[in-house]
Parts: sequence; C-alpha cells; structure tokens
Amino acid sequence: MNIDPPLFLSSLLVLASWYLWKSLRSAIIKCRVNLPGPPRAAWFVGNLKQFHDANHGMEFLEHVASYGSAVKIHGICGDEQIYISDPRALHYILLKEQDMFEESNMGMQTNRLLFGNGLLGTCGAHHKRQRKMLNPIFSAKHMRSLTPLFYKITRELGDILAEKVKGKKCVTVNMLDWMSRISLEIVGQAGMGYSFEVFDERDQNEYAHCVRELIPTVFTLQAYLQFIPLLVKIGPPAFRRFLVQLVPSRRIQRLKKITDTIEQTSQRILETKKRAIEQGDEAILKQVGEGKDIISVFLRANRQDSESDTLPEAELLAHMSTLIFAAHDTTSSALSRILHMLCLHPETQETLRNEVTVAMASHGELSYDDIMALPYLDAVCRETLRLHPPVPFMPRTALRDTVIPLMIPVKGLDGEMVNEIPIAANQGIVVGIVAANKCNEVWGPDADEWKPNRWLDPLPSSVYDAHVPSIYSHTLTFLAGGRACIGFKFSELEMKIVIALLLQKFRFSLPDDEEIIWRLGSIQTPSTRGRAGERPFLPLQVSMV
Repeated sequence: MNIDPPLFLSSLLVLASWYLWKSLRSAIIKCRVNLPGPPRAAWFVGNLKQFHDANHGMEFLEHVASYGSAVKIHGICGDEQIYISDPRALHYILLKEQDMFEESNMGMQTNRLLFGNGLLGTCGAHHKRQRKMLNPIFSAKHMRSLTPLFYKITRELGDILAEKVKGKKCVTVNMLDWMSRISLEIVGQAGMGYSFEVFDERDQNEYAHCVRELIPTVFTLQAYLQFIPLLVKIGPPAFRRFLVQLVPSRRIQRLKKITDTIEQTSQRILETKKRAIEQGDEAILKQVGEGKDIISVFLRANRQDSESDTLPEAELLAHMSTLIFAAHDTTSSALSRILHMLCLHPETQETLRNEVTVAMASHGELSYDDIMALPYLDAVCRETLRLHPPVPFMPRTALRDTVIPLMIPVKGLDGEMVNEIPIAANQGIVVGIVAANKCNEVWGPDADEWKPNRWLDPLPSSVYDAHVPSIYSHTLTFLAGGRACIGFKFSELEMKIVIALLLQKFRFSLPDDEEIIWRLGSIQTPSTRGRAGERPFLPLQVSMV
C-alpha cells in the first residue's frame, strides 16, 4: 500500500492537535471564588511566563503576594490556579490533608523522566514506603559519622582558595562556581561514596559536568514541560525515546545526553558498591568515603533486611539521581546567598568569624553537636534560609473537591471578605514558600529584612500562634509534611561547616565594579547586572584573614 507522506503527516498533526486540545480542555479548572490576582498576561500561557522569568520572576512573586494570602493566577488556556501563602491554608494542604494534595502531574512526570521512581517521582503509599526506608540514613546519628568527611572536603577547597590569594591583597573569585563544586563533591563522597573530582578546574569529569548542567538545561525547556503529562501517554517508553531522538532541538538532545550519562554512571557506581560489600569490610574501607556514604549504608541495610523490605535496583538508581539533584543545586544556592549577605553586612561577617574562631580555638575540629549549637552561625543560616529560600514556590494539585480555611481573610473582587476557599478536583495550587516566610502577620513589620539577631531573642508569639507547617524554624524553606526535604539535616550541616571553615580563613567582600543580583530559575541563582542570558555568576573579593 502506498502512503502519501505529506498527507500522512498532515493527518497525524491534525489527530495530535485534536488530542492535545481535548486533553487541555479537560484540564482547565476555574476558581470557585472571586479571588484577587494579577491580570492574565497572555491568552495561552496566562501568568506562567512571568512565574518563570529569570530576570523578573522574583519581582513578579512579590507582586503576586501583594494581593493577599490567597491569589488567583492564570495558567494555560484559561486554567485558573491559586497561589497560597496563608499559614492555616498551608497547614491544611501540607499536613492535615496532605494526602489530598499531591505534586503536580507535570512535576511528577518530569521527575520520573529525569530521575526515575525515586522520592521525587512517587506518591501515595509507594512514596511513604520509600521515605520510611530512607529516613534512618538522613538522621542526626548518621550525620555525626559524616562530619569528618565534610571537614576534609571543605579544607581541600580552603587550600585551593588560599593558593589563589597567595601573594595578593585580594582576588576576585566566582564563589558560586566553588560553592557548586564543593556541594557536588560533598554529596558525591558523603552520599554515594564517589568523587566527582570537581577541584580539578579542567572539568574533565563528564558525570560532574552533566550534573551541573541538568537544572539550567531543564529550565530552558519550561515551555515544553507543560505538555509532559500528555506526551507520556503516547506509546511505550521505547517508542517515546525514539520520538525524542527525532526532535530537532539542541536543548532537548542535550537533556537526553545528560540524563543518559547520569543514569549510566550511577549504574557503574552502584555495581562497584555492591561488589565491595560482597567482598567485605576491607574492600569497603578502600572506597571513597570508607563505606560511610549514604548509598553504601543503605545497601548494607538493604542486604540484611527481608526481601519484602528491599528496594529494586531501578529505585536505588533513582534515589542516587534524586540525591545528587536535591543536595547539589539548592545547597550551593543557599551557600552563595549566605556569602553574599555576609558581604552586604560586613559587621555580621566579623561577628560570625569571631564566634567560629573562638570555638575552634577552644575545641579544635568541632563535632556535629558543637557546630550545630553555635548560636550566631545558626542565626545567620536560619535568617538567610527564611528570607531567601532557594526554591521560592512549589506546585500542588487537589485530588478531590475540598474547602481550604484561611487565617488571614482576603477581600474578593466582589468586595466580600473570603475566609475559606472552595477547591475543585484537579485545581492547581501554588505553595508560596517565599511569601509565607515573609508574612508580616507572622514575622512582624520587619519580615522582609535580613536580621539574624531575631533568632537570638525569643520569637514573637505570632510565629508560634500561626502554626506554620514546617520542619525547620517555622519556615517553609524545606517544605513540610510527607514531601518535606528528607535531607535537610545533611544540607544544614554542609552549610555550617563550609561557612565556618571559610570564614575562619578568608574575608569576603563585594566587587567594586559589578552589582550582584539574583535571578529566578528552578532555584534562585546569582548573577551581575548586565549579564542577561549568561551563566549564573557570583564574583566576590577574597582575602586572607
């Protein structure tokens, strides 16, 4: 049978367009209450482009929050979502009725494509089972055993920076690059027992290069990600992979290459770990991290448990990819922000340096409990993470009809005060992390100011009365509930050790000729004024103390 190619392709395009439109129509949900909010910027994408604008996204989030604690925003093709920063509503969404609100379908499907069925790609009972098995290896007890490794890696960075400054009054260094490198090396060695060799500035480790490119590449494809839930329904995985290979997009092909490299290298690392465990303790001690890394500990525990309690190898690989993603970009962003804030407030930097220097002079290398208990270091970290969470918002989807209560009423467009919001099944919810962390009704009139000293005095009663859902300092920075960040203790320990050791040895200040700004991507990243479209960049002047 002869097939006319143009006719066949035209028919296929018409069929695909009909299927896409039908799917979009069924996904469009309207708000059931007349909430205030910004006008729709474009018919097709609504406000989504503003939410993902690298240069002005944070400004738009501030604008959205100015409408109140619950705001209507526009999605694709007239879909209406609700941006929520109200403490009582967030408690309902993230804790009380958390099983009713899941990760958005787009986010879930994207995570599965990127990382597999790890913690970011599963939901319901499957997710709870995974989390229960992983919780022990992210405990404070295990963090204590990893503390010496964190020190060792940070000292390597200190030696490199000292060599750069040697013989000079000061030198300008892209500290984001080095915070990214050390975050990757710490999660590599402490998380997987693998060295990314990131302190070699020739960048010859392809795995490390791919991990560092993953999030920037994904962010450039935000417009395409909206259609992931529809595309994953087209045929089996092998067929979809074949179709992806045909797409004439350099960025999509780059993303495919990145995810393939991460998966293949993770597979090799996992096989090496399994062989070492089979050979016994002597082989384990010869591994990077001496078998104390998270994956080795989990593999040994997994091997000893009954068959019903073990995870399939595909899920172990997914956890490895998830761990690298979750612990690398967010922590390097937080570390960079702390250094930037200390440059903006040199008196705070000196106070913190004095605290760290005195403590280390008295005790030498501080233990996990000692470094976690330093009050001013803790205050600087808490305040920076409160005011500048690396991830400023998080999408959720309502699984069924419900009504969300509000602590802070909102004035509707009809002039009536709204005390609760009826939610439709499949309604999109955006958890306003940064807006909740800066809520005046909770933190007071100075909520948008960076004041580490607020953590050294008793917090205002409004903070406790609000019952903000949280696993860290009454903030949503690490989220809350069953999908809260499982590795927040790992991240917190890393931030404190890196900042403490660097401040003990170096003084950081702002460059004379460049203004540092922060841009919105999948996470917040620094740059300088006039570098639009270029890679994230944090130039700081570094000198020896």
